[in-house]
Amino acid sequence: MNDKKVLVVEDNRDIARLISLHLGDLNIAVETSRDGTEGLQKALSGDYHLIILDLMLPGTTGMEICRQIRNSNNYTPILMLTAKASEMDRVLGLELGADDYLTKPFSIHELVARVKAIFRRVDALGSKTQTDETDIISTHDFVLDAGKRHVTLEGREIDLTAKEFDLLWHFASHPGHVFSRSQLLDTVWGYGHDGYEHTVNSHINRLRRKIETDPSNAQYIMTVWGVGYKFTD
Repeated sequence: MNDKKVLVVEDNRDIARLISLHLGDLNIAVETSRDGTEGLQKALSGDYHLIILDLMLPGTTGMEICRQIRNSNNYTPILMLTAKASEMDRVLGLELGADDYLTKPFSIHELVARVKAIFRRVDALGSKTQTDETDIISTHDFVLDAGKRHVTLEGREIDLTAKEFDLLWHFASHPGHVFSRSQLLDTVWGYGHDGYEHTVNSHINRLRRKIETDPSNAQYIMTVWGVGYKFTD
């Protein structure tokens, strides 16, 4: 992983140092910022493979940093660090385009596992689109272009985050196949951890709001009660 570069925006010196130390052991280049305004400038001007972003920061908040990164069409993966009690912050962060989150206090080993999973997923997607840039799925009024990461529904462009696209692509690639939350975590997010199934729920709910005429009566991504979810067949 010596070609990877990570930006850590975290005002707690000890946490930032611990993250830098363990990622450095993987030969990952790490830059840090303890101020939100400086972190935003670095995120928008630098070339990073991942941004680890605390939400509670002096200066510009982590939520605003996330929003501005995505508004600039920068799709660098974002791993949020949130306080354990701030469920609404986590949901809003995911709405703004964060790819994943960890709640404090967290295990440094879990953080490293998440970082590795993000890199594996991005590298696999990069290899896929480099070998077949015309890889397109056309089904049920959808056209999904993996090379351009572009989605249209009935000719209308749908604005999806990177993770929402990955999730929709996985469903559309397997119409009619039922996936449990843990299977989706393992395949789309690249890891499986008990207790994080609500991450899947949040992304599916947001995806439904973007593609379904009536999200409470889904026609594309349907709930199979007691099992999981499937894309219409």
